Amino acid sequence: DKNLKNAKTISHIMAEAGYDVEYTECDISNRKSIKNLIKKAQEYGHISNLINAAGVSPSQASIETILKVDLYGTAVLLEEIGEVIKEGGSGVTISSQSGHRMKQLGAMIDEQLATTPTEEILDLEILQPENIKDTLHAYQLAKRCNVKRVMYEACKWGEKGARINSISPGIIVTPLAIDEFNGPRGDFYKNMFANCPSGRPGTADEIANIAELLMSEKGAFITGSDILADGGATASYFYGKLRPE
Repeated sequence: DKNLKNAKTISHIMAEAGYDVEYTECDISNRKSIKNLIKKAQEYGHISNLINAAGVSPSQASIETILKVDLYGTAVLLEEIGEVIKEGGSGVTISSQSGHRMKQLGAMIDEQLATTPTEEILDLEILQPENIKDTLHAYQLAKRCNVKRVMYEACKWGEKGARINSISPGIIVTPLAIDEFNGPRGDFYKNMFANCPSGRPGTADEIANIAELLMSEKGAFITGSDILADGGATASYFYGKLRPE
């Protein structure tokens, strides 16, 4: 975690539940910090699994920070872990339903988001400040990029017999979501889960169940994929009660 205090708190909770836990500080928007994280992990053996849930939300950060953390940081992390992942390993990165709400960007831009070298990706025209309306738009772009980057990296991870996928959750009750509920878009989010087919927000355990499948042998044929788990909110956005008028 970038916030070492948060990392200590979570590690203490997990340790009390019987898990062996190590915590460390990492800022995924910084390649050197990611390399240090990898070095620390390798002190305990080969890296065989990755779960990336790092990120910031539209109510927490500026456009520049969202792009640096959620977009660039995720791309660098997948690239660096892909260099050292153990044969047969697997990974999951958390994206968002937001990436599915945005209009189609076209094949050329999708390919740019997927394949542009990581140190050049923030120079893409579509990611320049004058082309981004607000922090929500930046977040949507970042999450669309996550999904495309997973597809690209899956091809490289596959050369090592490893797999990488993403999960795009809807409204999940987490500290980040609570910030959103209490932020300027709070009513928007509350309306979203009230009018989606499930009629409720999701839980972290429900997303963990999907991650467990993707990381296990039961998910051995799944790679380069994105699992949309939003209680039907995206379906409702296009074809139901949440459809824009």
